[in-house]
This record gives sequence, structure tokens and C-alpha cells, in this order.
Amino acid sequence: MEKGRINLKIMSKKNLKKTDHWVFDLDNTLYPAQTNLFDQIDHLMGKFISREFNLDLKEARKIQKGYYHKYGTTLRGLMNDYDIEPESFLKFVHNVDLSGLERDEALIKALDSLPQKKFIYTNASEKYALRVLEKLGVAGKFELIFDIHKANYRPKPEIQSYHKMADYFNIDLQKSVMVEDLAKNLTPAYRLGMITVWLEDKTETLQEEDLKAIQDGNIDYKISDLPKWLLKISQSDE
Repeated sequence: MEKGRINLKIMSKKNLKKTDHWVFDLDNTLYPAQTNLFDQIDHLMGKFISREFNLDLKEARKIQKGYYHKYGTTLRGLMNDYDIEPESFLKFVHNVDLSGLERDEALIKALDSLPQKKFIYTNASEKYALRVLEKLGVAGKFELIFDIHKANYRPKPEIQSYHKMADYFNIDLQKSVMVEDLAKNLTPAYRLGMITVWLEDKTETLQEEDLKAIQDGNIDYKISDLPKWLLKISQSDE
């Protein structure tokens, strides 16, 4: 393969043009992970736990990551074990500096090239998602946002969340595409009949759940540059 060339058929020959809906994750998917925006959120989650339980940051981080791996989100674990009020947590951890995000003309052009309806499916809050989309210049490109509130605080990859998302968007999952940076979150989507697209971050070490999703064949397409890949699709005969 030529350097920088996008291969549409790395893992699948499913026809992306014979779909009606595209569902996109938000963090580290619509913007590059290298912006380190989610690192701010990650740090604030640790600070919240440290403050709430009077722990040092190192111990707080252990709790944070333990909940993330067990429940899918730190918030879910805190709600389950300590009845933490979710809005106070989300308000605290989403109070991030977005100055590192800029209007993304390549992403705007790429999203405009897709004729299908587009949606956001995130474990974050809608309020935060709208701030990010506005900074990127793509807020008007999506029909609806399905956030952690609408999921009744059951995050990806819990299967109930995917069913709620489909009902909220009123979409047929078997005629839909899902784009995610976390391979593990594509496993339920694949099993429900969605075409799955994994945006690989080569700077990150894959977790066991992500490796399993890949090894089990739950990924239809593996990509490294979302805007370039979307434009390639629109220009292809596939």
C-alpha cells in the first residue's frame, strides 16, 4: 500500500453506501486523540474522586480506572457503589479547556460528503458534546445526540444503551454504520447488525476488551484518518 493511501477494504467488503444512517462517537473520534482533550477529562475524574473521598490522586486514579474497566464508565461505578449524583460529576469533569480544538474544515467537508443522516452517540453529556461540535464547526451536521443522560447512565458497551440509542434516533441498526475509537464499543454494534468502523490510535496500548473485539472479527473497517476516509468513500464506486 502506498504511504498515506486509505484502503477501504482492510477488514470487510460491506457496502457502506447501502446504508441510511451514520452513528459517530465523539471524544477521540471526531477530533484527534493527540489534542489530549480527553486527558483533561481523565484528570478531572481523578480529582473528583480525590475530593469526594479525601484520597490522594494516586489512590483516586486506581478507583477511577477500576470502575472504568468494570462498568464502562467511572460514573457508573460511582453511582452503583456510592449513589453519586451524576450531574455534579459530569459538570465537574466536563469543565475542560477547549482552546486546543479548532474548526476542522477537512471534517466539515467529509461529513458534507455523506448523504446519509448522521448522529452522535457518546458516553459524555449532550451539553459537553455541543461545545465540542461547535468548536469543530460541525454542530449543524448531526440530527440528534444520544448522551449518557438519555442512556439512563448505562454507557457503551452495555447492550441496553444501543437499543435505547436506536429507539431515540428511530433508526434501523442493520442499515447503519457506527464509528468509534474504542474497539470494545463496536462489539455490541456488530452483533446488532451495524457496520463497524474502528478509528485506530496507534499511540495507545490496546486494552484486553479492545483486543478481543478485533480478534473476534467484530470490526468491519479499520481506519486511521476519519476525514480522509470519509471523502474516499464518497468518491469511490463502492
